Amino acid sequence: MAKSRSSFVCQSCGAVSTRWQGRCDACGEWNTIVEEITDSGVGAGPKSAKANGRPANLVPLSGETESAARVVTGLAELDRVTGGGFVMGSALLVGGDPGIGKSTLLLQAAAALANQGRRVVYVSGEEAVAQVRLRAQRLGLGEANVLLAAETNVEIILATLESGPAPDLVIIDSIQTLWTDRVDSAPGTVTQVRTSAQALTRFAKKSGAAVVLVGHVTKDGQIAGPRVVEHMVDAVLYFEGDTSHTFRILRGVKNRYGATDEIGVFAMTELGLEQVANPSALFLDQRDEGAAGSAVFAGMEGTRPILIEIQALVAPSPLGTPRRAVVGWDSSRLSMVLAVLETRCGVRIGANDIYLNVAGGLKINEPAADLAVAAALISSLTSSPLPSDSVYFGEISLAGGVRPVVHGSLRLREAQKLGFKSVSTGRLSNADRNSGLDVSEFTALSELVGRIAANGKPREPERDEW
Repeated sequence: MAKSRSSFVCQSCGAVSTRWQGRCDACGEWNTIVEEITDSGVGAGPKSAKANGRPANLVPLSGETESAARVVTGLAELDRVTGGGFVMGSALLVGGDPGIGKSTLLLQAAAALANQGRRVVYVSGEEAVAQVRLRAQRLGLGEANVLLAAETNVEIILATLESGPAPDLVIIDSIQTLWTDRVDSAPGTVTQVRTSAQALTRFAKKSGAAVVLVGHVTKDGQIAGPRVVEHMVDAVLYFEGDTSHTFRILRGVKNRYGATDEIGVFAMTELGLEQVANPSALFLDQRDEGAAGSAVFAGMEGTRPILIEIQALVAPSPLGTPRRAVVGWDSSRLSMVLAVLETRCGVRIGANDIYLNVAGGLKINEPAADLAVAAALISSLTSSPLPSDSVYFGEISLAGGVRPVVHGSLRLREAQKLGFKSVSTGRLSNADRNSGLDVSEFTALSELVGRIAANGKPREPERDEW
């Protein structure tokens, strides 16, 4: 009998090495390398069913195409992120922190489709059937005709799905708990996750069912397991949120059948997740309109405009190295804005402690927030509250200029809908200038700094003794 060969695989990035070591050379993580048998890895699947040299069917690129059939769940925020519903024959990967609401959201979607007469199968690898029923009853979904199963073996799951009528939706909660007979390693390892995802994705393509895989995330916020799993599936959705806030954000980072970077906003209640039709009103709720350091940013998340409050606090630093604390924005971007204010605008702000926060816990990635951040910083530094009915958006260049950004008309329309009267930004088109708002266009950041500082109050000198 041939001796089984083994390799050492990093469970964080999937890198393979010939010997065990405490630290992975590829990703730098500690204690993530596990020994796995290579003879029964991913290549074990084709060994059990040889192709016998069968050629592939080649077809020309030109020809008639059919639009992808979708299953609309009825949950508008979920359908928005997926591009109009689940595509038949597709595989989706949903990731998020433990307890964020992944299972709750998918159980609500399963019940909504079951009420439409669709055949839905929910396979739980973490909970028993009785526990899933208890959650469904708590959410008021106990009467939904959803088929449940508590199983972790991939072969048994596939045999069960193929034994009856073809399902419309299959939910696997979660992919890290599955194991297959073709792999000798423990459940949750890189090889097990990759092989299980490959088998379920192949079933989705063959049967035409939409398969949703739930994945855990690491401490860095990435879905646990190798990145190749994200390449296998057709869409990757991240469920974001903070336990200190009631709302949750479903963000699409990959979608072969729709737009990426779309978000859906939900609010966690006692009866499950409720859709938020107007996220801007939620993020601006209880805003401190008269406080210095508060600016409203007109941002874009996918195709949806959202108004968000940017909060800044500039305080004298008693330390030799001032503090920089950023929540919800890129800290490197903040350093760039501070350097531009110091060098191009002559603002002495670098010696202060600076705290920046995106209200509500939302994470902003687009550079259009530069102008709103700069306005909030200058407002806090000069103790000058910004107008409560004004919004800000624009990208700041290293030369101190204000560049225009895309989707200006959508941002202005959202601001006007929520009752804002003025906007400060870069150059706009002629159509956007006639939006009904008082538009202030800036070509240089120093112009905005001068306007805010003119209404500021001089900061009182510090007292040595109280």
